[in-house]
Amino acid sequence: MTSFSELGSPSPGSTAWRALLALAVVFVLLATTGWTAMRQQRGPQGSLAVELAAWQKGHLPAVAGGRSMGGRALPDPSGPPRRLARFLDSLTAAQRERLARRYPLVVGNMNGAPVELRYHANRIALARARGIERKRMHNSELTPLGRQDAGRRVDRYEELLSGHRQILAFDPSGSGRAAEVFGDLEHAGRVSVVVPGVDTNILTFQKSERGYTAVVGMARALYDAERAVAPNGKNAVIAWADYTSPSGVGMDAATGKLAAQGALRLRAMVNGLPALTRVSLMCHSYGSVVCGVAARDLAPKVTDIAVAGSPGMRADHASDLGTSARVWAMRDSGDWIQDIPHVEVGGLGHGADPVSSGFGARVLSADGAQGHAGYFEPGTTSLDNFARVGVGSVQSVSCADGDTCRSGLS
Repeated sequence: MTSFSELGSPSPGSTAWRALLALAVVFVLLATTGWTAMRQQRGPQGSLAVELAAWQKGHLPAVAGGRSMGGRALPDPSGPPRRLARFLDSLTAAQRERLARRYPLVVGNMNGAPVELRYHANRIALARARGIERKRMHNSELTPLGRQDAGRRVDRYEELLSGHRQILAFDPSGSGRAAEVFGDLEHAGRVSVVVPGVDTNILTFQKSERGYTAVVGMARALYDAERAVAPNGKNAVIAWADYTSPSGVGMDAATGKLAAQGALRLRAMVNGLPALTRVSLMCHSYGSVVCGVAARDLAPKVTDIAVAGSPGMRADHASDLGTSARVWAMRDSGDWIQDIPHVEVGGLGHGADPVSSGFGARVLSADGAQGHAGYFEPGTTSLDNFARVGVGSVQSVSCADGDTCRSGLS
């Protein structure tokens, strides 16, 4: 990535100087034209933090002779997934149920916990969060905007509680985070993880119109496409919005701070998947920054990282990502992201363009995507390519330029 020391004393006509000027213009515009979100609606703060504090002081109740006795200390919920899995496996069904009801947010977000237990705990947490928001809707101490926000959250929680939805992670704190599974995650041989970009929170987790532009719609479309490519495959897809994304295309989106925090959460989630599972990351927009930062320390089970509409992956070259996974990239010709400066200067910007010839990614066709938000639209070549990468049919992907992206594949 370009740094100030590399720029030295650039001449006005040099490429580095032009990039620096372009970057400066972009961020002046972002700061003055209203593109940056100035206000982010937030719900009740610290629900998960409160439960975590209680968990750390808690003990697993033990009962003998009909009397409650002092039990085992509860393990660190952020500990190694295998250790947590062994702890939970050692419990009776009644003990697991008791923990899920007492600490639903902790259990529902615990990497290493059985997925069915996490789904169950998150339904409990969602129902409780819905009750809190219903009270906030009628709280006269809140502004009309605050009460409206509470009503929108009630609607969203009711949607997530409907049917047999498989909510893998949920946290109502702040702008809210969530993750949802499509397919049988427990028995899947291959798992695709959709990592979305800016303005992803609990209220934008899904959309009723142009649903494929929100992470739930992206994941559902990808799951359907993977089933079409490999009808007999054991595949699952995760809509992973379990990180705090930038709000608006502003300074947070131009730096790697939130991506670094998201990368830690992404690695933890991947580490919690079964050891023999093969994982593909499907990263859109700022989500590709998260995936780029996470790449170096991802488990070997991650075989592929595919990015679309990427502002950069915080690297000059695919080899700098430090991963054994294949790196794929695509961009629609009408995507506005191509016009941003692909440099990193003083922490601003995200580095080289992943679809450039010098970056070294395998460049896929994005035919039919139509702009920055269309990569997961059903019927597009971009979605079909994501699906083929996800199921491991990489020899049949459509390259952007001839057959070059398939060269060297075994």
